[in-house]
Amino acid sequence: MKHNYGWVVVSVAALALAACGGSDDVQPTVTVGDLAAGSYVVSVGDANTPTVGKYYADAAGNRLLVLADGSDRASQLYRREAGKDWVGVPASDKDVAVKLLQSNALVAKTVDLAAMVGSYTTLVATGTVASFTVQTNGTIVAGTTACKLAGSLSAGTLANTLKLSLTATGCGTTVPASSTGVATVDADYAPASLRLVADNGAQLVDLWAYRQ
Repeated sequence: MKHNYGWVVVSVAALALAACGGSDDVQPTVTVGDLAAGSYVVSVGDANTPTVGKYYADAAGNRLLVLADGSDRASQLYRREAGKDWVGVPASDKDVAVKLLQSNALVAKTVDLAAMVGSYTTLVATGTVASFTVQTNGTIVAGTTACKLAGSLSAGTLANTLKLSLTATGCGTTVPASSTGVATVDADYAPASLRLVADNGAQLVDLWAYRQ
């Protein structure tokens, strides 16, 4: 009698691979120190050469941490939707654990969308300027510049911010074609009136907008 063991070996190997899930399915984890609802200036990393940033939190569990480089521009973003895991942009290929060295609470305010109505300009990249207008309903309308920024602003749950949806055309590779994030209002950014921080899951954009 001839025994066919080949299919048994193949089946066992397939089941073992399925049980493991394959190494390609394992995603790096991101953890960030938690703070109560509010807005903060924080420092992370090496205590001798810390990285400074802004941390935003609401009562529902939404969180946003924006870390700055030496020129005070966003270099790394970590965000968490309520009930979900932290996400880093740009993403890391290794596990990330962000420890907050220090946190100083700021005055938490609700941003009045009506106060943001007006015309703005922002430097998108070296030699590239974009103009846009924020309308009374929060719609962002592109101006006459070659780089077109459009989208919308709406009430946000994070202190000192508005929700941002942004699209870009003719702006090169500096700004994603479509991204979401926040528009922050902070005296630290004066004379800029708005700081637009958004991402598309892979690329981060940080635009400082000045009233015309």
